[in-house]
Amino acid sequence: MSQYQRLFLIVGPTMRHTPAMERAVALAKATDAVLHIAVFIEDVDILGLMSGNEQFREICQQENQKWLQDEAQLIRGNGIAVTTEVVLARDVLQEILQHVKDLQPDLVIKDVHHESALKRVFVTPLDWHLLRDCPVAVHLVSEVRCPLPRVIVAAVDLSHPEHQINDLNDRIIVAAQRMAMQCDAELHLLHAFDPSLTHISDAGAGAVTMPGFSADVRRSLNKSFITLAENYRVPSERQHFIEGPPTKVMSDFAAHTRADVIIMGDTHRKGLHKLIGSTTEHVLYKVPCNVLAIKAQVDQ
Repeated sequence: MSQYQRLFLIVGPTMRHTPAMERAVALAKATDAVLHIAVFIEDVDILGLMSGNEQFREICQQENQKWLQDEAQLIRGNGIAVTTEVVLARDVLQEILQHVKDLQPDLVIKDVHHESALKRVFVTPLDWHLLRDCPVAVHLVSEVRCPLPRVIVAAVDLSHPEHQINDLNDRIIVAAQRMAMQCDAELHLLHAFDPSLTHISDAGAGAVTMPGFSADVRRSLNKSFITLAENYRVPSERQHFIEGPPTKVMSDFAAHTRADVIIMGDTHRKGLHKLIGSTTEHVLYKVPCNVLAIKAQVDQ
């Protein structure tokens, strides 16, 4: 059975081809998945005009509907089952989440909407909200060198026990393997070992490291990494245990291998971690490739 049965593509009211659309169409064709495309128009300030302008709002909807119908006709010409809709919403995020609940897609696909670092301090971008709140995997696309990915990186995290408890690492690798198989892509397994996480707080005196402690942690994690890789039959030349801050490691590795997609886990954050953003959220703006975030299982 194909990994994807239904794909959900989110597009804005710009009426143009985007990397996310190209990727969604290619994945739908490769996997025989049904593709649903929805244009979401924010009913607060449309293209800089007040939403009280009913005539302009109606024209905007009609133009998007016509464009989307034309695009769908072209897509169907490639043998892809596609449905479309234009949605006017006061709260775009909640409308998207309701669509996810109703459609039950296997994957949500969207273009990355870049925000300035300063703006991200005050306003969490829609992309971040989707990573945090969407109950299914989210593929955020910034560019496509090829319609289908050719190099896929499964980024696992062995330093957090909860990733093992909820099988998140396993689910990341399985998702990466299936995508690689269906897209005839090369799969790499990556873990970023951050030595700074091995420091022990010294009762307010600062961070200290016991002699040999970091090396012991590194050996233990490396052993666990190799075991994980062997369990999924990842060849040794595609196993990468690299020391350094995760965001920099993933960014450098993606550039070096010309990776198309980094598949990684996204866990629910609370308190300060939610304010600052998870590693996945920061990687989204740093790596020179696309991101596919696998949601951690939530205990009922």
